[in-house]
Amino acid sequence: MRLFAVVLPPEDVVRALDVEVGALRTLDGAGAMRWTERAGWHFTLAFYGEVEEDTVPELTARLGRAAARTEPFPLALSGGGQFGRGRALWTGAAGDVHTMRLLAERAEAAGRKAGVEMDEHRRYTAHLTVARSRDAVDIRPYLAALEDFRSRTWTVEELVLVRSHLPRSGVPGEQPRYEAVARRALGAAG
Repeated sequence: MRLFAVVLPPEDVVRALDVEVGALRTLDGAGAMRWTERAGWHFTLAFYGEVEEDTVPELTARLGRAAARTEPFPLALSGGGQFGRGRALWTGAAGDVHTMRLLAERAEAAGRKAGVEMDEHRRYTAHLTVARSRDAVDIRPYLAALEDFRSRTWTVEELVLVRSHLPRSGVPGEQPRYEAVARRALGAAG
């Protein structure tokens, strides 16, 4: 199973982002980008890659402990940024990004302790990808449009373990499908 741990924004925040992305898609050059679908809008905390099915219970238990040790925290979508000279366009986070980073570190540690082979550790940057491009794109107009974007603030109350099903049809533009495997409440240590 191809798994990762995420924070999912609530539906009304996704709708607000959808309006913003709709405006971005009208900018010059937008057709050269692959726009992610709403179903794929999440903040990845830790990417586990291919995980054996018999490892999932241990990973889920460890994620439960990581979530329980992390109190709920306020978060909002805010602004924009890029990776790879325009190969990825994203909106960022505002609010308690320190706790978000801590939750990401705990989710990564949970994977390692469960025996998941993890890539090299990198400092966590909270981002929600809205578009990708195979080639470098002049992203400045998109960043300027996102500069003042900010969603309402919500309280993050759960960590979600998600499975992605990669496209197999070969149809250009087909997006992965996502399935929640487990949900663990934050701050549930008792």
